[in-house]
Amino acid sequence: MLFKDKLKLITKELSSEYDKLFYEILKTQSHDSDMLLVFINGFYSPITNKSLKGFSPYVIGPNKDGHSYSDHYEFIHKYRTESIHELTLKDYLKECEWTSERSKKIDELVAAEKHSIQLEMLIYLKIWESDTFIKQYYQLINLLNGEPYDWHFQIANSSRDKDTTGTRDVLIRKKIRDKLKIKFPKIYSAFKTAYITQVRNSIAHSNYSFAGRNIHLNNDVENDPYSQLKNIEFNNWIEMFHNTMIIYNELLRLNNKIKLLYKATAKANQNLTEIKINKKVKEVEEYYLLVFDERRDDWRWKTK
Repeated sequence: MLFKDKLKLITKELSSEYDKLFYEILKTQSHDSDMLLVFINGFYSPITNKSLKGFSPYVIGPNKDGHSYSDHYEFIHKYRTESIHELTLKDYLKECEWTSERSKKIDELVAAEKHSIQLEMLIYLKIWESDTFIKQYYQLINLLNGEPYDWHFQIANSSRDKDTTGTRDVLIRKKIRDKLKIKFPKIYSAFKTAYITQVRNSIAHSNYSFAGRNIHLNNDVENDPYSQLKNIEFNNWIEMFHNTMIIYNELLRLNNKIKLLYKATAKANQNLTEIKINKKVKEVEEYYLLVFDERRDDWRWKTK
């Protein structure tokens, strides 16, 4: 369940920081349209079909990951709009305070909360396992640090995968979260609160159980520094999940800001926008034009 007052509190803390992040990236990106590539999803797709030889392997568009992201968005959006609790978080927690006279009512509250958390755990995975979510944050942090848009970004699915950008866990913790720490400590702190590797793994493997208002993680490992948690109180889960939702919401808002900015920029330039492709071979840079198609409200390659 979601609490409107809690969501508002975190949004108030982070929204202005995301606005600053947006304008900072506009100053630091290596090419004026790099941030547009985050929104339209530039990627490298090796040509394997002989009939397509001669076509460029550098592509824009949602790809299969983007279509998956859109479908999961529908599920997440339905939950976040239909699961707002009528009480404030403070009042709800007061309702959960145990007394012998209200034990039956409290049991009912806890049972409902457990059911809600099961759904929230699914959403938690849909967000933190999402290729598109991770890729967009990774690309934005790259641009923040003056690096070019990475057309060859690829997530490793196992330790056997070679020539990849990193595993999901490494990308989230080291290549996104930790690179926000100095310039955007509030966003860094939200990531730190929201994303815990052990919790994600516990949910992914259904390796947890409930007792009272507690989630017992059954994957703690004595010698693993990232698997030391034995238990998470529901109150801590509320913090994790609400921060996750705002991190997700703010990325959606950033994408909308990017879309509106580059639509306006293109319209002021005969609907044309120049983009840069950084090729892996010999670190070649090439420049191309995109056309903003007003009828489709989308971008396409400019043909000769």
